Amino acid sequence: MDHSALNDGLTLLALSLLVVWTLKRLKLPPILGYLFVGVLVGPFALAWLPEGDSIQMLAEIGVVFLLFMIGLEFSLSRLIAMKNTVFGLGSVQVIISTLSGGAIAWLTGIDWQAALVVGGAMALSSTALVAKQLSDQLEMQARHGQLSIAILLFQDLAVVPLLVIIPILAMGDEQSLTGPILIALTKGLLAFIIMFQSGRWLLRPFFHLVAGTRSAEIFTLATLFVSLIAAWLTYQLGLSLALGAFLAGLMLSETEYKHQVQADIRPFRDVLMGLFFISVGAQLDVSVILKEWFWIGLLTTGLIIGKGAVIAILTRIVGYELPVAFRTGLILGQAGEFSFAVLVVAISNNLVTLQETQPIIAAALLSMLISPLFIRYNSRIAEYLFRGSYTSGLNAPPKELDSACEDLSQHVVICGFGRIGQNLANILREMNIPYVALDLDHSLIREAWEAGENIFYGDSTHGEILQKTELEKASALIITFDDAQIAEHIIQSARFINKKVPIIVRSKDDRHMDNLHALGASNVVPESFEASMMLAIHVLQHMGISTDKSMKFVARAREDGYRRLRGYFRGEDSLGMDEPEALRLHTVILLPDSHAVGKSIADFDFDSMNTSLIAVRRGRDRIELFDKKFQFEKGDAIVLEGTQSAVLNAEKYMLTG
Repeated sequence: MDHSALNDGLTLLALSLLVVWTLKRLKLPPILGYLFVGVLVGPFALAWLPEGDSIQMLAEIGVVFLLFMIGLEFSLSRLIAMKNTVFGLGSVQVIISTLSGGAIAWLTGIDWQAALVVGGAMALSSTALVAKQLSDQLEMQARHGQLSIAILLFQDLAVVPLLVIIPILAMGDEQSLTGPILIALTKGLLAFIIMFQSGRWLLRPFFHLVAGTRSAEIFTLATLFVSLIAAWLTYQLGLSLALGAFLAGLMLSETEYKHQVQADIRPFRDVLMGLFFISVGAQLDVSVILKEWFWIGLLTTGLIIGKGAVIAILTRIVGYELPVAFRTGLILGQAGEFSFAVLVVAISNNLVTLQETQPIIAAALLSMLISPLFIRYNSRIAEYLFRGSYTSGLNAPPKELDSACEDLSQHVVICGFGRIGQNLANILREMNIPYVALDLDHSLIREAWEAGENIFYGDSTHGEILQKTELEKASALIITFDDAQIAEHIIQSARFINKKVPIIVRSKDDRHMDNLHALGASNVVPESFEASMMLAIHVLQHMGISTDKSMKFVARAREDGYRRLRGYFRGEDSLGMDEPEALRLHTVILLPDSHAVGKSIADFDFDSMNTSLIAVRRGRDRIELFDKKFQFEKGDAIVLEGTQSAVLNAEKYMLTG
């Protein structure tokens, strides 16, 4: 059947939209949907996937953006601090998994050279799958999340020497392995040095210039350029594209542009990562599973349990608590995207045949299909298996937090100890009000703790951590994080523990106010509104208006939930996924033949249209008070307030009837 590129693209989009939407409704990871779509449209099923390398190239760029985002979420100081985990735990895991997997492959009758490569491929886990899933679940900064990413980083580095030795193993020259591996390691070190120097001397000044243009479009283009040029550079050195992207993200994580870069890259990453998982799923030949289901099932089980057990045991040996070690092993118990790259190179060098690798590919893909479920529910599984010791594997030091909070009552719990949290703590201290704070920034916590602040390392989205702060006896819970998703998780956990405690949430604007209130927030404080009112107070005071009158205005604005401030005129830059349900102001100009001309306000039921009539500008006059008999005239500029769809529907009705 002949398909054009457009037909193929529409097919992939339609199937992905349907399947991912269905899984979202079932609260299952969307990655499963992409893998399923890949299996369905792949060459071994419906064969709808476009031929050629275009989809594969876009998928590789998706991995590049993913590693770039991972680099942004790390920092150079944190990577240096984790060097023992990355290079110690990571290297031991790769070596043990490679040798054990290779031994099993060799026992099945494969030559030792091919068996070693197969073992190496199966030693790798999926950075793309794990990082995206942990990020979506807000577990990237948790201890098991940090350990998982550290091990994955070494696995990604290990791909380089593994790809280098495949052609040498194919030639059967055992004496020439050392030289090429040393060359590959030298190239990797060179890439690190170039990126670090570039980050120090070039990236920050470059983004200063870009930010100076005050153009979102130029900033986005610059971000895409930096991520891809870094990937290109490491590729030219014979290393992976993803390594360069990770290093570039690592450098940018040290700059003040980190959060804006993350916002610009995320849409590209999510779309291209979807294509990546589709391309992975397309490699599965379903008929092989049906023919050799027992051996493939055994391989899949061995891969998930065997690799997971190796990682869990090693993590436990180096000193981490059993629940943390178990969760790390559970998260990394699958094959990875680079596993397929290694197998493809091995096939092209005639180390193994495509027929020999099909069961291995099937097991690898099945492990990637199953793994998102384990990652999604890793907390519940660990809690079920380690009920007695589960809390010892969480993020906070339980004994210190327990002892610090055991005598507290009528205190304030502060979630997030950035500038806002610290300013609040200073005020509470001056008012002799006890407090306890939670955060996830190691360096911040160390300095604040040494300065005498009552702060602890803990993920406040976990109910177990909040419970240790004696939330049942607290007078208030303050959430200072500017991420609405994190705030939602904290509110849900807190309300499960204490249904009456006042919860005050910081918010950037009004986009999430209603949802946060619905989840149980007592007060939501939008920064943009409060800043507007503080400016208004200063202006009124400079104009001679008393402080009492100014504060009455502020009090009225707060009493109605900032209702009079929530609608405003929005330009193109303010439009986004969260915007359609936000209130906005919209101006309708009445033309001579408009439906509303000559009609009164009583002829329009604005409430039924979910809009409010704010004002009418007639000539130079702005009219804000009118009765039901007020009639509209041609040339009137009518100011409406409502959601985007509501004001547009009202405009259509007023113009055409």
